[in-house]
Amino acid sequence: MRLGYFTMPLHPPARNYTEVLKEDRASIVLADRLGFVEAFVGEHATDLAEPVTSCLSFIASLIDSTEKIVLGSGTVNLPSSHPVAVASQVAMIDHLLEGRFLFGISPGGLMSDAEAFGNLDRDRTAMFVEAIDQVLALWAGEAPYELQGGYWQISTRRTMNLDTGQGSIVKPYQRPHPPIVVTAVAPFSAGVTAAAARGWTPISANFLQPIWVASHWPKYQEGCALAGRPADPRDWRVAKSIFVADDEATAQRYAKGHDGPYAYYFQSLMTKLIGNGRPDLFKADRAMPDSAITLDYVLDSLVICGTVDSVVEQLLAFRDRIGDFGTLLYAGHDWADAALARRSMELMATEVMPRVNAALGGAHAAAHRPSVA
Repeated sequence: MRLGYFTMPLHPPARNYTEVLKEDRASIVLADRLGFVEAFVGEHATDLAEPVTSCLSFIASLIDSTEKIVLGSGTVNLPSSHPVAVASQVAMIDHLLEGRFLFGISPGGLMSDAEAFGNLDRDRTAMFVEAIDQVLALWAGEAPYELQGGYWQISTRRTMNLDTGQGSIVKPYQRPHPPIVVTAVAPFSAGVTAAAARGWTPISANFLQPIWVASHWPKYQEGCALAGRPADPRDWRVAKSIFVADDEATAQRYAKGHDGPYAYYFQSLMTKLIGNGRPDLFKADRAMPDSAITLDYVLDSLVICGTVDSVVEQLLAFRDRIGDFGTLLYAGHDWADAALARRSMELMATEVMPRVNAALGGAHAAAHRPSVA
């Protein structure tokens, strides 16, 4: 199991914006130093609590501050941008990173963004599909393009001058394009099947109950079967809110106390998602009444926290419950206590993951050990 990082990010809106951006950058620089293999960053244009307004710009700020970690958009919200802007900007980022880039995409889930961009009453899923189809067509094709869609029409025929390069869009460093990743936030997601059929890979969200996370793997298998290729668990990324401390009391206080950053994160998500008619995401059983979705219930069922020993045990139990997957994405949270937040990431990388992988390797060896007559 590989270790990666995913951050929306989400902070109390009263915090100083400059300091928040510095903190978010520091978390990924630290992840790179600790050997995290990849890091995804979200974007939202109209939310003071989720203040990275362009994941591509944010990623660009990390190019010279990181060495090995692969950086991913988590995600580019396609209905909010023009396909030409997305294609050209992603291609440039891919070149600046010399292929150290993953292209995460989605229709976007923040309703205020949809309203601000004039898409609140539009079919954003249809916009998403058209946008990525046009982005891929721009990368695969040559000027003057002539792409006609229901939302965007793209051509440079009237102004193209190939002698000077005018009218052509740059192609990515990775050919035919960077690996495409999609987020999965719905139980039994049909979007995972559609993505897998196109060769894309999923990230299961950290705010889903394990029973719904587990539902993503068979949907991914369905899509891979449609494409005529085997489904590889190594391609499945699963995000999880985790906090590791040197003592149990600190872990419980920081990760499950109502005045801690994890409680702030989930209270904010509960307000947004339940308010948007999606309370089932937090339910382990759809028959649960909405009134049972309390903050304590959500923290107890969705946050893994404790000492190294405890977190190792909980992660192995989590994997047993949802099945094999390739990359665990440690979910970034506000650094209410920077020393504790850094220590958690250090313990996760240097102690928890080696022990998790040793246990998984031992279980694999035992399962494949030849019997002795």
